[in-house]
Parts: sequence; C-alpha cells; structure tokens
Amino acid sequence: MKSQRRAFTPEFKDEAVKLVVNTARPVATVARELGIVEQTLSHWVKTYRDRLQDDDRELSESERIELLRLRKENNELKLDRAFLKKASLFFAQEASDTNAKRSN
Repeated sequence: MKSQRRAFTPEFKDEAVKLVVNTARPVATVARELGIVEQTLSHWVKTYRDRLQDDDRELSESERIELLRLRKENNELKLDRAFLKKASLFFAQEASDTNAKRSN
C-alpha cells in the first residue's frame, strides 16, 4: 500500500519551530508531542536558523546579542503572561464557588 504524505501549513511549521527555538526543548521531545517525524522538525528548525543567520549578517555583534536577549526575554514574558492568565482564571472560579456556597 502506498502511504500518503502529510501536508503541514506554514503556521503549523512556524509554531513547531518556535516550540524548539524559544523554549530550548529538544527537537525529539517536541516532535513526539506534535506527532511528527523528528527529522522533519529538525529540517524545519535548520531552515529557520539558516534564514535567521542570513538576516543577522546585516547586524553588528552587539545588535545580535541584544536581539537574542530580547527574544529570550519576550519568550519568558509570554510564558509568565500565560501562567498569570491561568492563575487568574483559577482564582476567579474559586471565588465564584465560594460565593455560591455562601449564598446557600
């Protein structure tokens, strides 16, 4: 039997690459979580890094360092924001449950 090749949208590829690059998680782990072949994700990451390196050739060394620092900081802030959003939802639900118990 002939197997069909899966097609991935550019958005899916970008998000998969971001999971590897921004979180510093291993390619194998992210590939397993997403249900894709490790070599495929590795190729996407390599393509992304090559493209990024081509873009960075126009930057000075200090600009490159600053760019990397800002990307890391941006990622950390996104993670913090996601955590705080989940925490606020949890506490809002808990407060709602407590108020419901009081009214009974």
